[in-house]
This record gives sequence, structure tokens and C-alpha cells, in this order.
Amino acid sequence: MREGIALVINSQPNMMMVAQAASGREAIERFREHEPDVTLMDLRLPDMSGIDAAIAIRTEFPEARIIILTTFDSDTDQQRALAAGARAFMLKGSPMRKLLETIQQVHAG
Repeated sequence: MREGIALVINSQPNMMMVAQAASGREAIERFREHEPDVTLMDLRLPDMSGIDAAIAIRTEFPEARIIILTTFDSDTDQQRALAAGARAFMLKGSPMRKLLETIQQVHAG
């Protein structure tokens, strides 16, 4: 999934994938290295939840713009993600054009 999203993002004239991570801890490290404009974070990661990773990132970088991606449509997860500071919550099955629009909206503020 990550590779497919990267291909689509990199095919956009105004977007570039600067890093990828396979775990929450790695995502935090990559964020520190690259300080991306927008971060796409999976809700379910092998070592911690994407929400916990988002909290860690936003504790250090309060202005971080994070979009949580998930396959699970749970109101509880959505509320937790938004309370943790995520700017958006999207289902992985959403059309790719919707993901790109959401990235642009989150980037714009």
C-alpha cells in the first residue's frame, strides 16, 4: 500500500514523498530527519498505534500536519486521532483523488 501511495504522490507535479517508515518509531525518526509538510500515518503499526506515533511527533513538533489512514471505519478511532491532533482521518479504500485532495487541504491549513 505504501509503495502505491508513494507512486501516486510522486506523480503529482506539486508533491514529493520524502520518506517512508514501516513502524511508529521509524516514523518518528523520519519525521525528525525530514520535517515533512504533511505526514500520512497508518493507524495500525507493528510497534505502536499511529495515534501514539502522531502524539509523539506533535509533542515535539506541534505544527505537524498528520493524516491518519486506516482500513477500519471506527468512530472511536477517528475521535481519538483527531483529539491527538491529526488533521484528517481517511479510509485506505478511499479513491486516490480524494487522498490527494485531502493532502492538499491539510497542507493549505
